[in-house]
Amino acid sequence: MNTAAPTPIPRQIALYAIAGIGLAVWAFPVFWGLLTSFKTERDVLAYPPAFIFTPTLANYREVIFGASSIVPNLVSSLIVSTLATALTMLFAVPAAYAMARLRFPAKRGTGFYVLATQMLPPVGLIIPYYLVLQKIGGLDTYGGLTVIYLTFSLPFAIWLLVSYFEDVPLEMEEAALLDRAGRLRTLWHVILPQVRGGIAVTTIFVFLNAWNEFMFAVVLGGNRVRPVTVAMFNFISVEQTQWARLAAGAMLAMAPVIVIGLFAQRHIVKGLTVGAVKGGGRR
Repeated sequence: MNTAAPTPIPRQIALYAIAGIGLAVWAFPVFWGLLTSFKTERDVLAYPPAFIFTPTLANYREVIFGASSIVPNLVSSLIVSTLATALTMLFAVPAAYAMARLRFPAKRGTGFYVLATQMLPPVGLIIPYYLVLQKIGGLDTYGGLTVIYLTFSLPFAIWLLVSYFEDVPLEMEEAALLDRAGRLRTLWHVILPQVRGGIAVTTIFVFLNAWNEFMFAVVLGGNRVRPVTVAMFNFISVEQTQWARLAAGAMLAMAPVIVIGLFAQRHIVKGLTVGAVKGGGRR
């Protein structure tokens, strides 16, 4: 029988009000961008702002089928983000397992390196990355940009996955090893099913970080490989800024992120809370 006292009505109303205000502050830029994407340039520049206007799809036609189409850039973003995510998870899962379970001489130093890479300012790495890629011919290529994305996504994924592996009870692994399952079979058949929620949420975060990345893409990309975050700057020039087309491009760029968030929200919540509900793991 639940004996917890119910939340007082005024406090409950206050919590809902605070949550509503926070949601409104977050959602208003997206809502305003969506409205702007259906306006003409004249309506965009109208003062006071026009809330009632005749919507148009001309901006979407231009950014999809016109001379300023961002569809090739969406393809570039998809290719780079998918490659970076796949390679990151391929290396991050065994690396995180090794750091959580194995004992090796450089374990402490490796852990410090993984943590330190999260503190480095990305702007300080652009020039070295540019010079290295220039020497090996990796500028404006999918391979070059994917490797650079690995340098910041791999430490992040390892750092996030280690906590999930540590939350798996050590007794489960020891029982499998006593049955002569072997380290790799134990990892595949025993450990990974227990941390699939963490792997799912890490995969989603890595993909979203790669999709939204701008700083490395604008410097290390070019005409052949130009992600959508960079391509949207085609609508900004010294003479004018095409706000309506820029908003339409932003909506298209955000669409995959929103879809992934909607379909994967259950996995994200489960993955983020798995460490709080599991017990018995090694500390």
